[in-house]
Formats: sequence, C-alpha cells, structure tokens
Amino acid sequence: MFSGLELTLFLLAAAVLGVVAFRMMHLPPMLGYLVVGIVIGPHGLGFAEDNETTHALAEFGVVFLMFSIGLEFSLNKLSAMRHIVFGLGVAQVAATIAVTMVFGWAVAYFLPQLTSISWQAAFALGGALTMSSTAIVSKLLTERLELETDHGRRILGVLLFQDLALVPLLIVVPALASHSGNLLVTLGWAVSKAMVVLALLLFFGHKLMRGWFKIVVKRRSQELFMLNLLLITLGAAWITEKAGLSLALGAFIAGMLISETEFKHQVEEDIKSFRDVLLGLFFITIGMLLNVRTLVDHWFLVLLLLSGPVLLKFGLIAALARLFGASTGVALRTGLALAQAGEFGFVLLNQAGGLKLIDPLLIQVILASMVLSMLAAPFILAKSDAIVMKLSANEWMLQSLALTQLATRTMSVQKHVIIAGFGRSGQSLARLLEEEGIAYHALELDPELVQDARSGGANVSYGDAARRESLVAAGIHRAAALVVTYASTPSALKVLHHAAELESELPVIVRSYDDADLDKLLAAGATEVVPEALEGSLMLASHALVMLGVPLRRVVHRVQDARDERYASLRGYFHGVSDADDDSDGMNVRLQSVTLIDGASAVGRTLAEMDLEAQCGAEVAMLRRGKQRVEAAEDTLLMGGDIVVLRGSSENILRAEKRLLSK
Repeated sequence: MFSGLELTLFLLAAAVLGVVAFRMMHLPPMLGYLVVGIVIGPHGLGFAEDNETTHALAEFGVVFLMFSIGLEFSLNKLSAMRHIVFGLGVAQVAATIAVTMVFGWAVAYFLPQLTSISWQAAFALGGALTMSSTAIVSKLLTERLELETDHGRRILGVLLFQDLALVPLLIVVPALASHSGNLLVTLGWAVSKAMVVLALLLFFGHKLMRGWFKIVVKRRSQELFMLNLLLITLGAAWITEKAGLSLALGAFIAGMLISETEFKHQVEEDIKSFRDVLLGLFFITIGMLLNVRTLVDHWFLVLLLLSGPVLLKFGLIAALARLFGASTGVALRTGLALAQAGEFGFVLLNQAGGLKLIDPLLIQVILASMVLSMLAAPFILAKSDAIVMKLSANEWMLQSLALTQLATRTMSVQKHVIIAGFGRSGQSLARLLEEEGIAYHALELDPELVQDARSGGANVSYGDAARRESLVAAGIHRAAALVVTYASTPSALKVLHHAAELESELPVIVRSYDDADLDKLLAAGATEVVPEALEGSLMLASHALVMLGVPLRRVVHRVQDARDERYASLRGYFHGVSDADDDSDGMNVRLQSVTLIDGASAVGRTLAEMDLEAQCGAEVAMLRRGKQRVEAAEDTLLMGGDIVVLRGSSENILRAEKRLLSK
C-alpha cells in the first residue's frame, strides 16, 4: 500500500515513461496516460490502486482544465452562445437520455432473458452516455487551432451544457432509486440553490475580480500573483461544491471572470503547468477503470457497446446540429468530436452502481467500452476531415466552391505575395506591401478573422496554406514570393514541400520562434528563415547601440552583417529557468561560459590542441581574459582565469567542459 507521496511519485514516473513512449511513436500524450493507467491499475499489474487519493489528484486536473476553458470564454461570448448551450446542448442531453431509455425498454421487453433494465437504470445509463470528454476534446481542439471555428464553438457549447447537466442528474438518479415522492421538491431546491450561488459568483465576482487583481499586481510579486490565482480557482470550486454543484463548474466561472480582465494572458501562462500535469493524472485514473479480463471475456459485448453508443451519439448530434442551422460539414464534425464517452459519465455510472440500479458485470462492460471510446477519440478527430469528405458530397462542393472563389479573386493578379496566416504579423506585412503598391493575397483558417478583415478591405480568403490545392488557387505559379507568418515548424514544412513541388524557384520566407529549426527549414527549401527571438535581439541591440552614441551607419552595417551570416554569430544563447522548455530534446544550440581554474588540463595549451569542435562537438564562441575579449584563434594560448564561452548542444557542451577542466 503506497502512501500519498509514494503514490504521487509513482504516478508521475509512470506518466513520464508513458508520454515519452507515445511521443516517440508520434501519438497524442493523453493516450500514453490512458495506457499507463490500464497497465499499472488494479486490473493490470496492480501497482496502483483506484482509491480516493488518485481520484482527488485527478479531480484537480479537471478543475484546472475547466478554469483554462473558462479563460477562453467571457460573459458576452457565453451570452452570444446561449442558443448553442441551451439549445443544441439541451436537445443533445435530452435526446440521448430518451433514446437510451427507449432502447432499455425494448431490451427488457423483447429480451427479458438477457438482462433486466428498469427505466430508472436506463435513465442513469442515458445520463452517463450523454456525456462527452471535455478534457480530451477541448485539448485536441486547442492543439488543432479549432476552438474558434464554427464547429469548435458548437462542440464547446454542448460540452458546457453537459457539465451543467451533471448537477441535476446527480440529484435525480438517487431520487429515482429511492422511489421518493418528493422528486420535484428536491429538484426545485437544488436548482434554486444553484441559481443563487451562480448569481452571487457572477455578480460579485465580476465586480471584485479586476479591482482585487490590480491590488495584487501592484505588489510586484510573481509568487503572490500565483498564490492569488490558486486561491481564486480553488476557492470558486469549493464554493460551488458546498452548494451541491461540481468543482469544475466553479473553476470554469472563475476562469470566465478573469477572462474579462487585462490579466487573462498572464494567468493562462501561469496555470498551464498545473493544468497539464494534473490532467495527465486524471487520464491515468480513467485508464485504471478498464478491466482487461472483462474486455477479453466479453469482447463481443464490449465491441457492441463501444460501436453502438458512439454511432448513436454521432448520428444524433449531427442531426441535431443540422436541425439547429449548422451546415452538413459542421454538423458531421460536431458529431464526430462528441461521439466518445466523457469523464463525468464515469461519475454517473459509479453512482448508479452504488445504488444497485445496474448489474456489476454490466457496469464493468460499459466501463470498458467507455474507456475504449475515449482512447479512440484522438484518432477519430485526427481523421475527421477525411471522414466528413467521404460522408458529405455537399462538403466536397463547399470546399471546391471555396477554392474556386479563392482562384477567382487571385486570377487577375500577377507577381503578388502569398501570405500564409493573417494574424498580427501577416496584417503588418500586408500594410507594408500596400504602402509599397505590391499586391498580396492572404490565406487564413480563422473564419471570423477572414470575414472581419475582408470587410475592412483586406485581400484575405479562408484557406489552409499547408494544402496543395489552396496554394494553387492562391496563384502560386504567378506569385513573386510566399511568406509564412506563423511560427509552426510542422505546418511550415508542409508549405515548403508543396511550394518546392509546385514552383521550386519561388522565394519562400518563413517565420520561426528561434533558431532551433533554422537548418531544417532551410534544408526544406526556405529562402530565408526569420527567427523572431533572434530578430528581436538584433533590434534591441541596434537601439541600445544608437542610444549609446554608436553612429547609425555602423549599427546598420553590424545588423546587416549578422543577417548576412544567417545569424551565425548569434546562434545559441545562455539558458535560464524560463528557457527550460526550449531544450527538451537536448539538441538546441545554447551558450555556456566555463572559467579555467589553475591546474586545469586546458591551461597552457592552445585552442588547436584542445580541438573542442572535433573532439566534443562544441565550438568556442568567445574567449575573455578579465574584462577584455580575446580573439579565439587556433594558436590562442589558454591561461588560468580565462573564461571560455562554448556554443553547442547541452550534451556537447558538457563534454567540452570536462575536457577543458579535467586535470
């Protein structure tokens, strides 16, 4: 039996190994968490128990996830989405429960020898099956940049109502099991209590949040800011739990209130690490629920209960979304994203089991099918575009129409610039091109941004620059240049691949975060790569030199020399705590200074004798003697007290440091 600390350490170690393995196979890390839970859980190797400690850790993961989702909303946005949340959301929950109850009644009537399912049990099962995974779907939508798409908003709206519906369902199921005659009174009291708590949180929270955050920020303490953030998140979750609501709902409201303040973006960065770690533990506990023996012994029933509800929810949600005005493609994408089971479904199913409404064996079979559906969710979403294209001829027409409209807009344009991405960088480039009288056409995947920008007179169309067809329609064969304005190496590599095939001589300029992928992008065909971190450092340096009295002409020449050398003199930098994520694979170029002590093997030898680049893979970027910079030539003699600045990967620098300092 593990203690709380031992269990936490064991789960963290297992999570690290699982995520590393799945990352190496280029699979989503959440699948790694689920598989780890299956392997180490009570039904697998038995190393970890499915107990209150693990569930408490997992619940905090859902709390921080819902807080992050709340940051993406605002009261105005929620009000604008009310027809989705309280229209499509209500219809989905009610229809799924109703269909499940009808199916349960049919099984009990026509196949009484198979199992006996009461209408109360069918209601509980319907409530469990109606839930979809907020954790999985929202994370995948974020990674695919689809939160702000038409189907993304519908998906999040339905997920939000499912979370809200959990509260009355947790009240109704026990009342049905006890055959209480006071069901309406119980529900009325619960709803009234919930309305009062939510009204207090939204009204007073909205009034107090911005003022309180300003008081905290004026103290200029990052530690205090983080403590305050945790207090607000967990405090709101505690208030809603005490009112009989879910912890996740309180966290969502807290995030939504903070989204109304100017501190939203800083909060997003600070909460990210807590959310991702605890959410991983949540997925591990979900994996622990899967009993592999039940899966093997009753594989046909598990497969039936896996495919049946998934297909049912997909068809039902797609039909309802279509009924509520969505296009066929949007409706199908909404149904595909919400077809799997959800984490709150396990809560309702466990409650039904504890109330003896459902046979324990049937619960285990349903649990197995629900976990498998969650495992399948990332693969379904990854293939959603291809599935929609196969199922909807209308989607083919819409895609073709979009490409045709794009081609029509660019047909008469010659020697224009194709801008991939129309965010801040893309719009700034477009303004400069307009001022110089140079034609351009931008491709952007955010439909709202496209609509707003086009209304403002910008030459932008909805399209994915990483698709060959979009580049052709944008007139790549007639273009003068192609500029990728977003810093995503995987997408940029796709653009470069298509550009090389379609128009190999076309100049392609690519933006990147730093120089980590510079060589990879250049090898893929980029004419020039602009690492924003390095370009920013050049601008800082140039302004600083001008302010210090260095002639402007000399500053311009120095900056131009650095660019001409493809940033060679700036490749690498000294890493700090905030740069920990940048060297996750140990291959990024970095700088590190090494002070030579008297008696070190390098003292009295030349740089040529040390031969650090050939022996260790690191090079000498700079050599300082006291406050003076010394030319790092091959015949330079190293002396005690010299500071050698090494450039290379972490591993190579470590080898070079040992070679310099060993006695």
